[in-house]
Amino acid sequence: MLRASAWPSSAHRVDGTRIEEQAGRHGSSPSDRLAFARWVTSTGPVLSAGNAGAAFATLAAVAAADVATARTVEPHLDALGILEQAGVPAPDDSTWGVFAAEGPGLRLTASPAPDGPDGAVVLDGTKPWCSLASTLSHALVTAHVGEDRQLVAVDLRQPGVTVHDEAWVARGMPDVPSGPVDFHGVRAEPVGAPGWYLRRPGFAWGGIGVAACWWGGAVGLARVLRSLASTRPESELLQAALGATVADLADAEDALADAAARIDAADPEDGTDWSLLAGLVRSRVRRAVDAVRSRVVATVGPGPLTSDPAVAARVADLELYVLQDHGERDLARIGRKVLTTDGGVAW
Repeated sequence: MLRASAWPSSAHRVDGTRIEEQAGRHGSSPSDRLAFARWVTSTGPVLSAGNAGAAFATLAAVAAADVATARTVEPHLDALGILEQAGVPAPDDSTWGVFAAEGPGLRLTASPAPDGPDGAVVLDGTKPWCSLASTLSHALVTAHVGEDRQLVAVDLRQPGVTVHDEAWVARGMPDVPSGPVDFHGVRAEPVGAPGWYLRRPGFAWGGIGVAACWWGGAVGLARVLRSLASTRPESELLQAALGATVADLADAEDALADAAARIDAADPEDGTDWSLLAGLVRSRVRRAVDAVRSRVVATVGPGPLTSDPAVAARVADLELYVLQDHGERDLARIGRKVLTTDGGVAW
């Protein structure tokens, strides 16, 4: 699956074929996907400097098999990497999400716990976009502490946690609900200092990991087009669509491979603007994935979308998943950096 020359050596240690075989396919249950997520973490490293290539290659291989499984695995791996960076152990057999989104009119606050271990906090309020909260055992959650945000680890099985799966009505990833969660007097443990979660380089690296899932999902969709083109060798239309798809996916892979190589060789003192790099990579991958999805759908026609549940699910899942990108807002951030600094450009 990997072709770009920039991939670091860690990426080539990944057995992508085996991961795809183990990942399952459309129709896997949430519990099966979480079991697979635990298997992945037991067989490979989490995202960190020196292992970015392996982490991105793993996520891409999972998404090539099933987009919804990648949507389940990615935050679990991200959470374990964050805990490792913070020096906080994860309970055995735990399954994790990362709930860091904010929403208008919703606020989650953390206040000191009146009793218990030093530093423990109590959560009150509502957190939006909490994927699989009803199935996971734990989550890393950002909560407001004054003007800053504090990352905390919380056991989702304790009293005071109310999950609203019924709010999730999306046709994409219907069994990966991402509804809001209410917290009422829920105990949690701080992970890092206030603001640490957003300031660390790993925050940007995790965003690139999501883009690796998008790319892998598009690779799986491109295989549908390749399969159709192979049955109609006389069709130049199909060949042209396949050629354009190959080019788009190669561009996205180059962006991911270059980012992985830079992370694996990262020097904490080199001053790299990881936020800018993540924004550029995500935008490049998003453009390629959108182009591939639109082209494949237009070229193969309605047949697979109406008769093959796996293809229909992949298209819907991928369309929803890439909306985690911030689109024009991320491009505006890149533009502002160019205006205020050199923005990482050579011209």
